Amino acid sequence: MTETRAMTQPAKLAGRRPAALRSTERRSSTAPRRSILLTIVMGLLALYALLPLFWLVVNSTKTQQALLSSFGLWFSGDFALWDNIVQTLTYDDGAFVRWFGNTVLYVVLGAGGATLLATLAGYGLAKFDFPGRRAVFAVVLGAVAVPGTALAVPTFLMFSQMGLTNTPWAIILPSLISPFGLYLIWVYAIDAVPTELLEAARIDGAGEFRTFFTISAKLLAPGFVTVLLFTIVATWNNYFLPLIMLSDSTWYPLTVGLNAWNAQAFTAGGEAIFNLVITGSLLTIIPIIVAFLVLQRYWQSGLAAGSVKQ
Repeated sequence: MTETRAMTQPAKLAGRRPAALRSTERRSSTAPRRSILLTIVMGLLALYALLPLFWLVVNSTKTQQALLSSFGLWFSGDFALWDNIVQTLTYDDGAFVRWFGNTVLYVVLGAGGATLLATLAGYGLAKFDFPGRRAVFAVVLGAVAVPGTALAVPTFLMFSQMGLTNTPWAIILPSLISPFGLYLIWVYAIDAVPTELLEAARIDGAGEFRTFFTISAKLLAPGFVTVLLFTIVATWNNYFLPLIMLSDSTWYPLTVGLNAWNAQAFTAGGEAIFNLVITGSLLTIIPIIVAFLVLQRYWQSGLAAGSVKQ
């Protein structure tokens, strides 16, 4: 009896060992593979993307004289970042601060309104069936394919006849239209918002507006934030439309205003303000970075909420 147990115990251990080895092999086969070549390529791409930002930070710390006499990719001379910031904010009676406020106005009304309209329209097209739905889909796809610069001149001609040029509405109203954002919400809402959930809410007596704001809006949060980020970046960096719409520097956004400073620096007899142009460019990208960091949290939380509800 003892010999039988002694013989069966190693057999059990021998039977367990291959299973453990198989589980180890399975884990090793599913582990992500590392590629030295891909790591090098990604490192070069990251360097290519971060090098202009590094150049901008380094040169924002230099004086006007140091910019003209030093190597652009390393620090030189006195640390003049704070002085450059003060000069940028106060130069030309605080023109930079005024342009910054204009840009924030265009982003809040233009990008915020475009995101809200795209969300409402995309949700309606995804969850409601009505005559002409396919025609609307074709129009939206066609609008996505048309670049915004191709519509700038016709928009200017139309707004000039309406007397809206050289006003904030010449920037805000065109920014309210986001065909790509509408298409993105449309595609996202098809799967993110279950039709059964909407039908259950209707059976319980909830109206369409209450259903949207209490149920659908939470499920559409990741798509909403994605479109919001796209529209914020597009409106913040908008240059060509304000350039042709605005002639009064009072309503300039940051992009057009900094370009005017840059042209002034290159003009014969103009004041050398390259340090202000560079420092202003650095200050311009900070709100975009902050917007990404802040909205990323709501993006991730929205994804988690949507997955739980589904």
